[in-house]
Amino acid sequence: MAQLTVAQPQHGRSGAERSWLQRVGDWVSRYGVPWVFLLPTMIFFIGWAVYPIVRVAWFSLLDYRPIQADRPVTFIGLQNYVEAFADPLLQVGIIRAATFTALFLPGMIFIPMFLAVLIDRITNARVATFYRLVLLIPAMIPGPLIFLLWKWMYDGYIGPINYALVDVLGIFTIQNQPQWLSNQLVIPGLTIMEWWWGLGYHTMFFLAGLASVPRDLFDASKVDGANEWQMFWTVTFWRLLPVTLVLVVLRFGTAMAVIDEYLIMGGFMRDRPTYTWTVYMWDTAFQGVQDRGYGAAIGWVGTIVMLVVVAVMFWAFRSRD
Repeated sequence: MAQLTVAQPQHGRSGAERSWLQRVGDWVSRYGVPWVFLLPTMIFFIGWAVYPIVRVAWFSLLDYRPIQADRPVTFIGLQNYVEAFADPLLQVGIIRAATFTALFLPGMIFIPMFLAVLIDRITNARVATFYRLVLLIPAMIPGPLIFLLWKWMYDGYIGPINYALVDVLGIFTIQNQPQWLSNQLVIPGLTIMEWWWGLGYHTMFFLAGLASVPRDLFDASKVDGANEWQMFWTVTFWRLLPVTLVLVVLRFGTAMAVIDEYLIMGGFMRDRPTYTWTVYMWDTAFQGVQDRGYGAAIGWVGTIVMLVVVAVMFWAFRSRD
């Protein structure tokens, strides 16, 4: 017997349209929810980091001096960059910053590394914890207080360093005692201060890296007759290379961009070794005629130089596995 099929009326959307909406719904359910949670962070990142970078880049293309009301803001393209690349004061400032960085980086990497190895060898947990806490004390002190503390310590008349060298040890006299804040010694003095300030913080980095090194490697090296020095250069150093790369890149950037220490120790005196490109940028943008456009260009030139060096560092420390 033949069966009659009654066609049901089609209500709503067509099959193709329902399929498209279904694909959109699947994409939203799969990828949209994570983006909703990431949205606050993205908004903060764009407002806190991306927008200021774009804003400064735009300023660097302008003749912008806000305190001169009769001087209109004009677009001058790359003229600020042309002048900045040919500016001898900027070149000297970058060299001065590079000199401080060259003194700072080796000590800020190898001293904490050796110290971390020594602490890692301590078997008493309480003693090891005590050393960790003591090392972290300088890292907890605010930066301005550190700078003022060391400025007092370096003082030639009331500072404890020269008091120990002259009155206690008798190495120097009042006439030939070191002038730590003079043009000749201010950069080494700042380097020592920065080593002391970041010693505990960087040691913790290397201790975390040492925790991931298998102890079997050290045991096997001892069986082969290796001493502590040989184990360091054949096992420990290479296992700490990823941590070293992170610290070198981070501390290179902060060392090249130091400004607070220079302003407190040297101010805006252009003949001082502390007058680096960062101080020149601040001096140009916020002192005198406040040429914000040229100051922004100085900042970008210094940033470009730093990025080039960081790219070379990543290539030098790349994985050879």
